[in-house]
Amino acid sequence: MDVNYGAALKRYLTDRVTLIRAHRFDPDDVQFGDALVSSVVLVFRKAPPPGGHEVEFTFGGTVNEPHARDRISLEGLRESRKWTVYPRHAKNDRHTVSDGNGPTLSDFFRIQRGIATGSNKFFVLDRADARRRGLPAKYLRPILPSPRHLKTTVVEGDDDGYPRIDRQLCVIDCDLPEHVVKQQHPALWEYLQTAAAMGIMDGYLVSKRSPWYKQEQRPPSPFLCTYMGRGADDKQPFRFILNRSNAIGTNLYLMLYPLNTLAVMLQKHPDRAADVHEILGRVTGHELRAEGRVYGGGLNKIEPSELGRIFAVAFVERWPELRSSVHRQVQRELFGEQ
Repeated sequence: MDVNYGAALKRYLTDRVTLIRAHRFDPDDVQFGDALVSSVVLVFRKAPPPGGHEVEFTFGGTVNEPHARDRISLEGLRESRKWTVYPRHAKNDRHTVSDGNGPTLSDFFRIQRGIATGSNKFFVLDRADARRRGLPAKYLRPILPSPRHLKTTVVEGDDDGYPRIDRQLCVIDCDLPEHVVKQQHPALWEYLQTAAAMGIMDGYLVSKRSPWYKQEQRPPSPFLCTYMGRGADDKQPFRFILNRSNAIGTNLYLMLYPLNTLAVMLQKHPDRAADVHEILGRVTGHELRAEGRVYGGGLNKIEPSELGRIFAVAFVERWPELRSSVHRQVQRELFGEQ
């Protein structure tokens, strides 16, 4: 109902058969005891849909006694990317603000998942532990802890670029061949030799890298968004982080890199980063949930492309000079430009 790979099934349900009803259970009301998945019941007739057909969408409660219901035209469904926004009702907390015509976060940010190390328990260490082992600082990068251990939404940096938090972490990232590491950095070599006994070398990501201890390359991003979270009503399921350190994030974060005129503005006026962070913090929980996807038990996730579709007219309202970053057709529709 939400993801790109569901498009073929949605076309089938709108074009090949007559979809009569879709009942979506509340994600908190798990229907299968052995699987944390959200659930929907579809009722359709094995015949092409008649002209002017409408589909009944219901949500919550039971199939016989739903909490909310609405009727959606077939044409509306064909044009809709996300079906979980139906029925449009207070009981359904997934509401989109953008109609696809306004500026979105993708106009102002390149959004990318953080790094997948292949084994955080091996490659990510306490900075103090790395020092104790004598690992060379040149091949260690500061990295943020998992979101559940990051209690702040503003991360300051120390003189070395590490976050000013209680537990500073680093990730091993070295591009030297093994024989060079063995010869020039014996402490790092000794630590790397412990990987085999832990089965690290058998992991898919690790086995595809050369050398196997070199990480994906990501520059630090000034803004991040957590990838998973919970939250009902208007509470944001994801947190936006203002990052003033040199730390990167794991793939539990989405990294937001300013683009075009926003990037230029922040270079000239770095103090405005706090204002950008404040605007990001105004994105409603309803919209974040609507653009993402939800799993059984109420766990929400959001991918880079989905976050990029969040409505972002507030940036242009705050700084009109950012208008040049918005697609020209959108400018004409929103601002009346010729």
